[in-house]
Amino acid sequence: MLAPAPARRVRAVGDLYRLLLNQEQVFPATAPAALVLAGLLDDPRTLAEDRWERRAGRRSLRAELLNWLASFADIARLDVEDGAGTAQNLAAARAARPILHDSIADFCDADDPLVKEAALAATALLLADPALASSVPRYAPAVREVLAVSADSYYRWIARERLAAWGEDVTSLVTTEEERRAALDRAHVLAEDPFGEGQEQAIRWLEEQPEDTAAPERLGRRRGHRTAPIPAALHEPAPELPVAALGSEVGYRGPWRIAREEERAEWTFTPYVGVGPLHFGMTLEEITRALGEGPAVSSYSHHGEDQQLNYADFAECGIRALFRNGRLGCVAADALTGPQVSLEAAPLTGCAPSHVEDWLVHRATRPGSLTYSVAGDPVFADLGLAIRSQRAGDVVLTRPLFLLHDWLDLWHALPSEEWNCS
Repeated sequence: MLAPAPARRVRAVGDLYRLLLNQEQVFPATAPAALVLAGLLDDPRTLAEDRWERRAGRRSLRAELLNWLASFADIARLDVEDGAGTAQNLAAARAARPILHDSIADFCDADDPLVKEAALAATALLLADPALASSVPRYAPAVREVLAVSADSYYRWIARERLAAWGEDVTSLVTTEEERRAALDRAHVLAEDPFGEGQEQAIRWLEEQPEDTAAPERLGRRRGHRTAPIPAALHEPAPELPVAALGSEVGYRGPWRIAREEERAEWTFTPYVGVGPLHFGMTLEEITRALGEGPAVSSYSHHGEDQQLNYADFAECGIRALFRNGRLGCVAADALTGPQVSLEAAPLTGCAPSHVEDWLVHRATRPGSLTYSVAGDPVFADLGLAIRSQRAGDVVLTRPLFLLHDWLDLWHALPSEEWNCS
């Protein structure tokens, strides 16, 4: 958790969710781990910032550990009947709440607004413990003043749910949230209608809205509406793994030449962490060192006297690195020449698009995590993965895009040059 290498820290935080809060359950190691993490919060090494697997935007490790503790406190409120764990494991989680509260309390007044919000969210959920009920009047004003107006939709939900449980009037908060959703829905409809009046104005308005940093699985989550993954029909056979195209015949050098298996680098993909030797958040210089080659093409946009890097193409590796604020946020693997990227031994590059989509859909993704771009590309929010199609002569093959949370809206996130690569 405190490793100097950013990629190791990001992977460790992801493992906390995957191993200790999987499917919104607590396990024998979950409560002891929560106590250890709470003890790390004042370590200066937790001030290191990065992009984390479960949330959009950059934040400190301290803020992300507090977010994990908030998720822990949320699950600890559930019951065995909810599938949150055994009675023994839930009892251990609940017994840890007063100790966690004492460790987190000081961070509710932190100067860093992201740390402050995360600490308040965790505290509000921990106060579900009857032993901590006397502390509610101390924190209720901050929950209303800070969490209820946060840009993070999960924090706003916590504020409404907790304040209502404490007997406070949340009518205005509910009304404001409904109006916010309605305005966003109207703006999205306008922004995605190329023939409608007000499209440009709607796009500008959406761009001005603060980024919702809630984890994808938290968006729209409501207590009492816990949803398990939808299994495939009992008699429906699971699709076979996708198969990559064999590649062009030896000696063929035409414009649509497809690299053969032995010519492609073999990369693995870790959702929201990185792909191959690249991890999200890298600069162009760091990527150049990791790949051992410079970009063949770099594209910049100009804003007054400033220029901003949009993307860089690495011809030898067959990838396009896309940037936001100078940091890597998306990697596209060229269908013809890019590395063969695998997910759970399944190839994702240079395959028949329908086969890859079918395999991913049957991979038990979270309900609601699958969406489609305006071009019909499947986007899997729980993986940070989109499958685009790229022409290879008379056929089309998969061009996978590996994404951070704030790139999932492909229509608004990708530059026009990427849409033309088809």
